[in-house]
This record gives sequence, C-alpha cells and structure tokens, in this order.
Amino acid sequence: MAQTLATLTSAPHRVLFLPGALQCVLAMGYWLAFLSSGLGSMPALPDTAVPAVAAHGWLMVYGIFPFFVFGFLFTAVPNWLEVPHPARAGYLTVALPLALGALLFYPGLYLPTVAAVALGLHLMGWVAALRVLWRLLGMWAPLAPTPASSAGRRPTAMRVVQAVPAQAVDRRHAQVALLACSLGALGEAAFLHGLLTGAPVAWRLAESLGVWGFLTPVFLAVCHRMIPWFTSRVVPDYAPFRPGWALWGMVAACLTHAVLEIADLGVWLWLADAPLAMLACWLALRWYSAGIHRVRLLAMLHIAFPWAGFAFTLYAVDSLGRLVGTGWNLGHAPLHALGIGFFASMLLAMAARVSLGHSGRKLEADGLTWGLFWLLQVTAVTRLLPEFMPALDQSRWMSLAALGWLAAFTSWAWRYAPFYWQARVDGKAG
Repeated sequence: MAQTLATLTSAPHRVLFLPGALQCVLAMGYWLAFLSSGLGSMPALPDTAVPAVAAHGWLMVYGIFPFFVFGFLFTAVPNWLEVPHPARAGYLTVALPLALGALLFYPGLYLPTVAAVALGLHLMGWVAALRVLWRLLGMWAPLAPTPASSAGRRPTAMRVVQAVPAQAVDRRHAQVALLACSLGALGEAAFLHGLLTGAPVAWRLAESLGVWGFLTPVFLAVCHRMIPWFTSRVVPDYAPFRPGWALWGMVAACLTHAVLEIADLGVWLWLADAPLAMLACWLALRWYSAGIHRVRLLAMLHIAFPWAGFAFTLYAVDSLGRLVGTGWNLGHAPLHALGIGFFASMLLAMAARVSLGHSGRKLEADGLTWGLFWLLQVTAVTRLLPEFMPALDQSRWMSLAALGWLAAFTSWAWRYAPFYWQARVDGKAG
C-alpha cells in the first residue's frame, strides 16, 4: 500500500489525473440521474440546495477540467520554460484540496454549508496551483547540471537561481495558460459568491469566466503549442507553425466574448466569435498534413481541434440571428459543441498521450482508445441534434448523450486509471 501511494504521488499528472478520471464519471452520473429523475420507474431525486443547472455547470467546468489542466501544466510548463519541476509537496497541496472539494460537492448539493466548504477547499487547491505555476513563470533560469540531472533524471525540487533566463525560451503559452487559470479562480470565487448570496450575476460571471476566461484560452494555447510540435515528430519535413499574433488574437477574442456575455450583450458576441472562428478554422487547415491519420494518437488531436472552429461559428451565427431579430436561436448547441466536441475530445486525446508516455508505454492509441474517441464524437453530435431539430424529444436525446459520455469516460478510466498507481513499465522514475 505504501509503495502504491508513493508511486501515485511520484508525479503531478498521476495524482491529478486519477481524481479527474473519477470526476468524468461522477459528474455525468449525477446529471444523468437528474435527467432521469421521476421518469418511468425511476425514483424522483429530492430537491437540491444548489440549483441543478448551476451544479451541472460547476461540475462540468470546474469539477472536471482543473484536474487535467493542472496535471498537464505541472508536467509541461517546466519543460516549456526549461526550469526544474515542482517538488512533490507543491503539487500535493493542489491535488488534495481539489479532490476533497470535488468529492464534498455532491453531499453539498443538498447541504449548503457543506457546498460552501467544498468550494472553499477546491478554491484553496486552485490558488495553491497558481502559486506554484506563477513561480515557475517568474525570473528563473535552468539549474546547472547535477549528478542526478546529468544522468538523465529530472530534478525533483525547485530552487531559485540568480541568473537571467534565456531569451530563447518561448514563454507565451505558459503566460496565456496561467492568465487563464487565474481567471478561472475568479470564476470559481464568483460561483461561491452566488451560492452564498443567490445573486444571478454571480452565476453568469462564474459560467463566462469558466468557459471563456479559463478553459477556452487554456485549450487554445495548449493546441497552439503542442499540435504542431506533435505533428512535426511524426510527419517528415513538417515545420511547426505557431504564429504569436494568432495566439494573442484568439485570447483577445475569448476575453471579449466573456466581457460581452457577462454584460448580457449577446447580440454583439459575433464581433468576437466570427474572427475567432476564422482563426481556428485557418489554423486547423494550416496544421493539417497528409498522413497524420495513419497515427491514431495524432489524428485524434487533428480531429478534435476543428470542433473549436465549428463551435465558434455556431456562437457567431446564433449572435447574428439575435441581432437581426430572426426569432430563432441555437440554444445550447454552441456550448456543447465547444464543451463535448472540443474540450472533452481534446482532453481524452491529450490525457491518453500523457498517460502513455509518462508510464513508459509506446505512444500508440490502441483499438479501445480509438473507439472511445469516436464514441465521444457521436456523443457530441447526439447532444447537438435536438438543438437543431426541435421536434426531437430533447430530454431523451440529452439522456442518450449523457449515456454516451459515461460509456466513453468510464471505459477510458478503466483503461488508463491503473497507470497512475502502477510503476512505469520501462523502470524509469516519474
């Protein structure tokens, strides 16, 4: 047991991805139970102290993705910036309150005091993550080689080096990711304020900052950095294309969308979403290269990213429709194209890659992983259909989409969760 615990806590992605995988199942399990409550022979759930829709929003935005975002950033940012990786104590102060807060949120649905404690703990873990990550982004320089590092083992503790960091280090993606994570913390604080006061603007602020201040900029920055690099490792003579102006333009559009949404100016969202859609679609085409679909793990990234352009297009079309007074709207289709199509698909693909590589396994998606990825694509389409076709029974199709998500991520967790408490198969540390 002690050895298993030591292995689980030996790397940040292990101790953060595991509760994240569990949350992918629990969060959607709660939502499916809510959708099925009182239908047919299903018993009716008692009324919750936290509004069900708000709870679903928190669980899907704040209750799942931070585990994977921080697990990835603690692993990737030190490599991006060429600085030492954080010590074990640093990421444990993040993982433990995040996991405890997420778990307590479920009884907190019925007990407001417990919900407040859960959100406070979760936010505490979030702030701890920001403290570690902002220190990584500060004025650091690579450590001088030591006997351990020169032997190929990464340093496990972080210490200040009084030197000027190398100018060649590309800090843009880390800067965007940390800015976005900081806005996400403000969004969760707004949700806590909404829970305590019931102020409608707090719920809207939490949703907008969570989706447009936090998740969208983080995912776009990671894709901008990693998709061209991963592709260059597979496709001969592929030159990574990562224009800085496109990254900052997408971030500016995301923040503009958030401001307009918080101000309840939905008719003007197209001003941000149309350029964002064009940028995302252009990058998807620019990054594409013949032959990528022969490598499943890479193909998953290239299939997931166009969902971003499609989602931004839906947002722009919906906003323009409201502006000209057509009397119709796309409902939650843009949000779910973004949340399931882009975020969840990219999460499944990226987390699989990190889990395989950092467990010493080959970077190859097996048949199960490939099938689960496509099941998630079907799930996204299933959730969008009733928004485009009002004649469909929306409740039934929402339940079908929830079942698709559960099937995909329960199977994904069954496949990958053991990697986090098992030692690397190649015998290396980490």
